[in-house]
Amino acid sequence: MRQHRHPAMVMTIALAAVLAALLSACTTGTSVSSKPSATPSAVPSVSGSGSRVAGVATAGPVCPVERPGDSACAPRVVAGATLVVTSTAGSEVVRVRTGADGRFELSLPAGAYILVPQPVDGLMGTAPSIPFSVDAAGAPSPTRLQVQYDTGIR
Repeated sequence: MRQHRHPAMVMTIALAAVLAALLSACTTGTSVSSKPSATPSAVPSVSGSGSRVAGVATAGPVCPVERPGDSACAPRVVAGATLVVTSTAGSEVVRVRTGADGRFELSLPAGAYILVPQPVDGLMGTAPSIPFSVDAAGAPSPTRLQVQYDTGIR
């Protein structure tokens, strides 16, 4: 004989499972440090003449309710994300992957570009494209980019 469950009970059980998973993610999430990586090999690099472009890819929110200053709910780094740099005309210039710390670095000739983040398993859609420009070689500091993926948590 088949048992019938009340729809409200099924929804309550499903909601409890989702909340448990979200709370677990909040307590085990990785926070993003503003300090540069101490391990140079953790930063993928594309060498060549030109100026440096560097950045970090993060994903958030990681908790359903974020509180300012709560490090458990800080955006987490996105390791292994593929980022495609295109010309403003749309042709691919180079691809780079983020390191274990979410950081990336490459060198590009002076000019205008668009960073096009690719989809990452487990994250909602893709991060928005980022138009940027690179100054002539020898610039004192790299062009900095912040890639922000959406976790879908609300």
